[in-house]
Amino acid sequence: MNSPKLSLDKAQEELVLGSLLGDGSLEFNGYIGTRLQIKQSDEHQQYAQWTYTRLKQLCRTPIQQRRDTNQWYFSTRALKELTDWWRVFYRNGQKRVPENIAELGITPLSLAVWYMDDGSLDYRAKSHHSVILHTDSFHSREVDILRSMLWDKFQISARRFQSSCRGKTYQKLYIGSEGRERFFKLVSPYVQEGFPLKLSPVYTKI
Repeated sequence: MNSPKLSLDKAQEELVLGSLLGDGSLEFNGYIGTRLQIKQSDEHQQYAQWTYTRLKQLCRTPIQQRRDTNQWYFSTRALKELTDWWRVFYRNGQKRVPENIAELGITPLSLAVWYMDDGSLDYRAKSHHSVILHTDSFHSREVDILRSMLWDKFQISARRFQSSCRGKTYQKLYIGSEGRERFFKLVSPYVQEGFPLKLSPVYTKI
């Protein structure tokens, strides 16, 4: 019996990068290996399954659902390659945006995963539609790095704005009329059917 492949191919790396900008997290075992952890709500089961299918060969156990929260979750094996990414994205145990994010191989697939993880669509027929990337866990400087990356690498125009909730201020990215067409053109081939509210009717499956 052949041993399972335990290295990431190009598409898997692109997916991991997008996940690290979104909801994905890395856990270093303190030695050599690091595992990727994915969690999604019950309403996003189809997306969780889609993600697991693409990383299945790197996992020891199948995707599962928690009984208490109904979340769908899975983890990869502890891999040296993921430790390399952990060193890039983590500082003092916190996930951060690296200064050289534009040089790390972010692709349209990565953008789509980031959007499916942490994006929302504000759509009003005939009047307005825009994208918000909820970069709440990052500092303003890091969000500015992401904004620059979107422009420098993909020519997507975005702006940072602040949103307040329960006395706390969060940093977000807004993609309006100057950037949405380019953004949707890049991500629409990858956005899953389980996210009907992620693409406006104008740009569905461009």
